[in-house]
Amino acid sequence: MESERPLAAVVLAAGEGTRMRSGLPKVLHSLCGRPMLLWVLDALAALPLERIVVVVGHGAEDVTKLTQELLKTTVPVEFVEQPVRRGTGDAVSTGLSLFADDLDTDDDLLVVPGDTPLLQTATLEALVTAHASSDAAATILTARVANPDGYGRVVRDDRGAVRAVVEHRDADDATLAVDEINTSIYCFRRGLLAPALRRITPENTQGEYYLTDAVSVLRDTGHRVDAVVADDARDALGGNDRAQLAEAETILRARINGSWMRSGVTLVDPATTYIDADVVLEPDCRILPGCMFEGETVIGAGAQIGPDCRFVNTVVAAGAVVQHTVARNAEIGARATVGPYASLRPGTRIGADAHVGTFVELKNAAVGEGTKIPHLSYIGDAEIGPRTNLGAGTITANYDGVAKHRTVIGADVKTGVNTVLRAPVTIGDGAYTAAGAVVTRDVPPGALAKGVPAEIDEGWVERNRG
Repeated sequence: MESERPLAAVVLAAGEGTRMRSGLPKVLHSLCGRPMLLWVLDALAALPLERIVVVVGHGAEDVTKLTQELLKTTVPVEFVEQPVRRGTGDAVSTGLSLFADDLDTDDDLLVVPGDTPLLQTATLEALVTAHASSDAAATILTARVANPDGYGRVVRDDRGAVRAVVEHRDADDATLAVDEINTSIYCFRRGLLAPALRRITPENTQGEYYLTDAVSVLRDTGHRVDAVVADDARDALGGNDRAQLAEAETILRARINGSWMRSGVTLVDPATTYIDADVVLEPDCRILPGCMFEGETVIGAGAQIGPDCRFVNTVVAAGAVVQHTVARNAEIGARATVGPYASLRPGTRIGADAHVGTFVELKNAAVGEGTKIPHLSYIGDAEIGPRTNLGAGTITANYDGVAKHRTVIGADVKTGVNTVLRAPVTIGDGAYTAAGAVVTRDVPPGALAKGVPAEIDEGWVERNRG
């Protein structure tokens, strides 16, 4: 992108979004794990911007707080509240209030709605480049669509120049037949925009100050107004209701999936694979159908995931194989195998080459390298050493009705089927438990625990397994 003039942006994010039927501010509704406002800011942040001003209104405190927490850009982002929402023209005037010290400038200003999550940086670059090369007072990003209902129409004169932008509700039949729509994305000469905004009035069906009227003011005062048609009309798709939100998310997911496949990741069925924006997939991992990766999930090189897995903020190391598993805030080590039908709750850490099998639930548990928990176990608040094998139905009884307690299981331990380890308890290295044992006190290394409550036979392993 080439432009000799400094560039800034105003993002309009004050709307309530009544068609969402939601208590959540419109721009905070999420697509692929990120609020739609963040998708807009991400697209802008890749441009050489000096600053971004976000105009907030409905839910201003929540919008400001969450956006600041999630921002990942070095471009300065400032927030200003539009106390009374009186239209897009008034919102831009509110944003310009932060530029009050230098309004008489030839700098360029992008104006972008905060509810256009499909907007791409390349589209904005094309708009800014065209605006700079034409020396126009305003350049509008337009799109040609099959169904323009609800959008403002771009009316051109006989030479193809922009004559006016007419809001849908104010358009006559001839104007409604126009298929070129205003995307509400503009690039202005900032020094010309402020005086144009001062000349607009709320004389329309909504009684609001339209930013589009400022475009007409600029043209009527002899300034040049151009329009650039977007290469991809979907960039202008807004998130005005739940149906549009779902449509936009489908497009975003297709973009995300396509990018990962071009980066060396196999998605066996992209249509049933859901990958959030902040997920990282390393080359040669293979994703089977029915998988959802959310938050800051990372899948290592060569791992095979699925079918039917859901990971939230979960790290899977290289070469692991996981199927039919739900994991949240968990870690799965290199070459480990997990599932089917495993549940990994927060704090779970599975070591390299370990095996967690069918109908196993882990919570806040560290599983050592090479350890096996093959089936039908609940292990909570526990630490398990390497090379241990837990028999079917082994559980840690970690809650006494008042507080949670921790179980420590050493290396090379073997538990019989249906063992209950009543925490707090420690099982020493190399110890055994008999089938059905209920262990209520520590088991020394090499001992056997048997019975209910379990009796301790010290030295049993050396006598019988040595």
